[in-house]
Amino acid sequence: MPSKTPVRARPGYRCAECGWQTAKWVGRCGECQAWGTVEEVGAPAAARTTAPAVVRQPARPIAEVDVEAARATPTGVDELDRVLGGGLVPGAVVLMAGEPGVGKSTLLLDAASRAAGAGRTVLYVTAEESAAQVRLRAERIGALRPRLLLASETDLATVLGHVEASSPDLLVVDSVQTVASAEVEGAAGGVSQVREVAAALIAVAKRRGMATLLVGHVTKDGSIAGPRTLEHLVDVVCQFEGERHSRLRLLRAVKNRYGPTDEVGCFDLSEDGIEGLPDPSGLFVSSTTERVPGTCITVTLEGRRPLLAELQALVATETAAGSARRVTNGLESGRVAMLLAVLQRRLGVSLAQRDTYVATVGGVRLTEPSVDLGAALAVVSAVADRPLPEGLVAFGEVGLAGEVRRVTGVPRRLSEAARLGFRSAVVPVGSLPSGGGPAGLRVHEVGSLAEAVAIAGLLPREGRDRG
Repeated sequence: MPSKTPVRARPGYRCAECGWQTAKWVGRCGECQAWGTVEEVGAPAAARTTAPAVVRQPARPIAEVDVEAARATPTGVDELDRVLGGGLVPGAVVLMAGEPGVGKSTLLLDAASRAAGAGRTVLYVTAEESAAQVRLRAERIGALRPRLLLASETDLATVLGHVEASSPDLLVVDSVQTVASAEVEGAAGGVSQVREVAAALIAVAKRRGMATLLVGHVTKDGSIAGPRTLEHLVDVVCQFEGERHSRLRLLRAVKNRYGPTDEVGCFDLSEDGIEGLPDPSGLFVSSTTERVPGTCITVTLEGRRPLLAELQALVATETAAGSARRVTNGLESGRVAMLLAVLQRRLGVSLAQRDTYVATVGGVRLTEPSVDLGAALAVVSAVADRPLPEGLVAFGEVGLAGEVRRVTGVPRRLSEAARLGFRSAVVPVGSLPSGGGPAGLRVHEVGSLAEAVAIAGLLPREGRDRG
């Protein structure tokens, strides 16, 4: 009787992003809808057990673990240290992502220069530009330091060789998507290559206790390019944001194992380099002192930092066209359209046949619901052609029923408004404790949009005052 040949398990395919499995190759993942992430995996290996190894260093009580080796060292860039939670921890790997031209390389070159100026050895590996190009940028921003070493390499093995030869305290790799390993198939930037490069750099960083800064690319929708495991492997993930026509740059920590994730760093990017902005509120408020209809100051929270921003509205005369235009800049168009519908339905403000333009000052983008009240007051002020009272700020979320809902961080918002000289504020009802607001700031608590408009002097007065 012929013996039966054992049947080998057929290899399958798995998505490198989410782990979705399929029996045949497809170009697009059926779970996360990502393109080009489905890879072939071999047949499952037979189950085996791992023999226990000899323990060289026994486990210790957690209270006896030395924490001095994990103390953060300041980078010298205050706004970067704010986001990182005090500085760079030895062995920490930070991934900084952002759109092209936003200033990632300039910021990291400035941080590397400051670290080298403090006596630390820094290795800056550029895989996108030549060494001469980086040298010209360093000269322009004043980042030339003797202990700042520069290497232009794209091969992973060569990069690791530079690390062994120079023994740096800080490693900067620009960028992780342009470095490739000869031992892995595929072009640089592919899923397998990015995973291998990141794993090798993280391993050498942990082994040597070397802080590492990695520059990452982003996709069209703004997410970090490469496999999702890249964000899980690193210790800190930072997102660098900014509009091309604006000098303002915001740095946010999406993930941070050593500090908070609700801090935001503000920077000013110019031809001479990049500088931190410890007090950026003045960038988003117009410098004119004349009271103009259609403007309102609001207070938004970027992380835990309160920022004052000016909202401007312009409502044109009635048009003969069938539908009026709705143009927004710096605000979500859908939310502004909702506010206009609430104003027309709940307050009787005629807007159906009138072109309406709502924008922010300074190019800042506001997505927090707390700016609803300020935007609504700016529109009503534009329709009435009457300016709001001088020294007034307003914030609060507006609902479809015309109610004003509470928002978070009210004490911080009011303290920032009082510090900058504002004398009155319109806030949602129930936002303050019995003690009231800061000294010198009169706080008006309102429960509806009609009350807020009345306090602003645009309708018969209602509402309650607390100061």
